[in-house]
Amino acid sequence: MIELLYFICAGAIVGLAIGLTGVGGGSLMTPFLILFGIPYHVAIGTDLLYAALTKAGGMVTHARQKTIEWRIMGLLALGSIPASLLTTHFLSRVFTDSSDYQSILTHSLGIMLVLTSIVIIFRGRLSADAPQKTLKPKKYSDIIVVFAGLFLGIFVTLSSVGAGAFGAAVLMLLYPYLKTVKIIGTDIAHAVPLTLIAGLGHFFVLGNVDLVLLGSLLVGSLPAIHFGTKLAKRIPSDLLQTLIALILLGLGTNFIVS
Repeated sequence: MIELLYFICAGAIVGLAIGLTGVGGGSLMTPFLILFGIPYHVAIGTDLLYAALTKAGGMVTHARQKTIEWRIMGLLALGSIPASLLTTHFLSRVFTDSSDYQSILTHSLGIMLVLTSIVIIFRGRLSADAPQKTLKPKKYSDIIVVFAGLFLGIFVTLSSVGAGAFGAAVLMLLYPYLKTVKIIGTDIAHAVPLTLIAGLGHFFVLGNVDLVLLGSLLVGSLPAIHFGTKLAKRIPSDLLQTLIALILLGLGTNFIVS
């Protein structure tokens, strides 16, 4: 019972941070769970389903507002969904136990945390400069975004990190004519099916999901995200984002070298 309360509180802390800063849950939740002593493979698998469920409401809202570019979302998914399925299949066929591929998960997590921290630090500049560059998509953007989806499919499945911040940065660079709200909406619309499919793969194929842990995190985080969103209007989120980015950078570096 005490352990459940710990995880409800952990969910609330991460949910509050998400509401205040907009930083994706994966980059915060997975390291948090690992620090709590949850095995890497369980932390990553559980967090993938957590991300899918917490972002689903945002996807519905953006769909109603018509702020999702479905064609671009489809191009991302064209690369990411098959890559996620193949990654799960690879882990299940090549390794007999989760401990055998822990080093792959550890280093993938470190790489994605470092990339996410860099994106968080510089994304304000990306969003500010992008509209001034061009009103047209860049050459070969559609092809590149499929390969970006392929990269995300592999590394999100291995780390649970990157579907949010990294995906949004890719869209900002490749489609600078899109309004920020459409970049966010498209990114969320892609993140939901990707994390859901990757999470279901971890659950049904690899057995890496703790449903009790997942429920505890959701109980704490869902109301905290709502509260944090309301509170964000009164608190300078840029400072918090920078602080979180530096923490993620330190954690990511530690995971890479460990």
